[in-house]
Amino acid sequence: MPTFAYKGRNRLNELVAGEREAANADELRNLLRREQIVMTQATEKGKVISIPKLGTRKKVNAKELAVFTRQFSVMIDAGLPLVQCLDILAEQQANPFFKEVLRQVRQNVEEGSTLYAALDKHPKVFDSLYTHMVEAGETGGVLDLILQRLATLIEKVVKLKRSIVSASIYPAAVILVAIAAIAVILIVVIPQFEQIFIGLLGPGEMLPLPTRIVMALSGFLAGWGGLATLAFLIGATIGTRAYYKTEKGRWQIDSLLLKTPIFGPLLRKVAVARFSRILSTLLSSGVPILQSLDITSKTAGNVVIEDAILKVRAGVERGENFVDPLKATKVFPHMVGQMIGVGEQTGALDAMLGKIADFYEEEVDSAIADLLAMIEPVLIAFLGVTIGGIVISMYLPLFTLIGKLAGGPK
Repeated sequence: MPTFAYKGRNRLNELVAGEREAANADELRNLLRREQIVMTQATEKGKVISIPKLGTRKKVNAKELAVFTRQFSVMIDAGLPLVQCLDILAEQQANPFFKEVLRQVRQNVEEGSTLYAALDKHPKVFDSLYTHMVEAGETGGVLDLILQRLATLIEKVVKLKRSIVSASIYPAAVILVAIAAIAVILIVVIPQFEQIFIGLLGPGEMLPLPTRIVMALSGFLAGWGGLATLAFLIGATIGTRAYYKTEKGRWQIDSLLLKTPIFGPLLRKVAVARFSRILSTLLSSGVPILQSLDITSKTAGNVVIEDAILKVRAGVERGENFVDPLKATKVFPHMVGQMIGVGEQTGALDAMLGKIADFYEEEVDSAIADLLAMIEPVLIAFLGVTIGGIVISMYLPLFTLIGKLAGGPK
């Protein structure tokens, strides 16, 4: 029977290692499980066998990060040691991936690393915005305050995203139901009516034009035309996504989105709110303005907005004030430039950016409510006209049949 050298963690989350005889890695894992040890690695004759973690997601969503940050700030404010805070937070995490990341962070801090350096090793969980704010908090000795600001920032960003998603769910659901209903009517119901009309009116009878149009569309979708349309839509979606990954494609699509009549102003307000909120939080936390602008540009979500922020950064780096390069981009509203100018002159730029963020977050909520109020009747009217038109086109041949019967021999 082969001998394995193993590593794992016991129920106290302590690292344990040893050797054990077992037929294979699965048997070794079961033996250790009975001793309340979770095996993480096993070696047989120089061969490393990694134990896969099935059913786990290697991702941390914004809500989990916000809850962690809020709890972390409360513990630090209460005076608990940093290592103990990380240990407690890691143990209570339901996400196995996040739990393992926090354990590694705790181990690095325990070995003498700064919290910033430990978090910076996990960029998929803690982005540059998060780590640089933590660095500023560690340097200034106000880590609890910085973590509170971070938690508030993440919560506001999550709320902003949620409002946009919730606004798009209703129209998307109605459109999908409408498409499905129309497809069923055209592919399943209309062919049955066609056979009935042929049997009642005869094959040589000319049907009304609306009826012929609906039947032709039905025949197209019920045959190869339906599959071709579906393949075209799938191909167009895949092609658009692939094109968006290119630099030129991203520029063109993002520019087009900002210029659309209804959604363009909404996306611009969202971008201004996010830019103001993040930059305000970074500046109030003590992060240098050039570094703050660099971090903010990476969170813009739109390449046009990102390029505008980088142009502002370049202007500030050349010694210009904040307002002139901001106005030169012609991306941000005129009011934003004026308010930032006042904030810069009074030395309260971070506070003014916070007020801008509050204003535009309310504007986004109001715009979404107005958009939903406008979309609902438009969708209902579209459904009524489309389905009503199909029904009327199917009734028109019946009027012809009734006319024939009325004019026939008595």
